[in-house]
Amino acid sequence: MTDVALGTGPPRGAGSVALVNVAVVIPVKAFHEAKLRLAPALSPEARAVLAREMATRVVRAAGSMPVTVVCDDDAVRAWATEVGAAVHWTPGLGLIGAVEAGVEAVTLQGAGRILVAHADLPLATGLDHVVGSDGVVIVPDRWNDGTNVITIPAGCGFRFAYGAGSCERHRGEAARLGLPVAIVDDQVLSWDVDLPDDLQLPGGEDLAAGLAS
Repeated sequence: MTDVALGTGPPRGAGSVALVNVAVVIPVKAFHEAKLRLAPALSPEARAVLAREMATRVVRAAGSMPVTVVCDDDAVRAWATEVGAAVHWTPGLGLIGAVEAGVEAVTLQGAGRILVAHADLPLATGLDHVVGSDGVVIVPDRWNDGTNVITIPAGCGFRFAYGAGSCERHRGEAARLGLPVAIVDDQVLSWDVDLPDDLQLPGGEDLAAGLAS
């Protein structure tokens, strides 16, 4: 694996293939409140820096696809503008409500397919290979439990169900809607960061290295 250091991915649009009518939605929690379960390994300042760097990497992974960040924090809104993303303000909606609001917003803007990616994918270098052309595409976490990335057709009435076991619930939601579903085993996008052990990447890199302690 190469280019795993946070913040070193290509600028948005560099070397990417333009995908027509696809929008990316990324929910981003306030950086100073993010990744509390990393407290045994990282200081509050380091957790905020890590959360911002991972979110930046996911935005860059979208390449030429337009990105909308859903958030309710002023610092996140300012960061999103800096990295070239649109912002949809979602105060007090929680993760599922914010994602649904963002999906509705980009649907009204004309998106045909919508890719929702979490902001804590430190290995992400691209997202276009999991857009798909039909139905629902799900990239589970490496435990095949959560949903790190999901792509859906706009306007299909998909109901999101994040949390433990969300991959199976999202598969069931696709079945409820009569949509074909593809489960993609992607070892890059399946790596998310929730616990201290997740800071040690598969290639031996340590995400905590160089962060404020």
